[in-house]
Amino acid sequence: MVRVTESEPSRRERAQLVLAAAAVVAVALAPVVVAYVQLGYHADVDASEDYDAPAENADRVLTRAVHGAAADTSGEHAWPDRGDAVAAVRSSLESDLDALRSSRVESGTVYRVEYNRTAAESWRESNCPSGPNRQFGDCEAQDGVVVQERAGETHVLAVAFDVRVTSERNEFDLTIVVER
Repeated sequence: MVRVTESEPSRRERAQLVLAAAAVVAVALAPVVVAYVQLGYHADVDASEDYDAPAENADRVLTRAVHGAAADTSGEHAWPDRGDAVAAVRSSLESDLDALRSSRVESGTVYRVEYNRTAAESWRESNCPSGPNRQFGDCEAQDGVVVQERAGETHVLAVAFDVRVTSERNEFDLTIVVER
């Protein structure tokens, strides 16, 4: 026979003690849960979203600008005057590049845009056919703009840019080649 003395706590008292300890822990964790909800943390948020939006914005603006400038310039200059065609494209693009450079300054994002001569030359080498069986004339990359001779006229094929995006959180560089 087991004899219970007053100095030994009963099972019921131990259970009440465990229950009270659990309640104290739950009350202590409540502020942490409230803070977690108020901060709006969500584990499914894609951290790369901040990187993609400025890059997509730059690509969209540059694509639209190049297509407009190329449409206005292609076929307007004879092939011997291709330097004038390249200058006309760059001149036509300048206002769009300035608009991109200042587009999101107030929100803390800055774009630096420059022409990339090396990327234009690389694009020309890999996309302009050579040899006797080609359909059109020579291709040439000048100052970041790729042009081709077609029926004695200068046509714009591509423009290459270097874009640096700087924001409060990050900075990254892009090379964008816009094909027409």
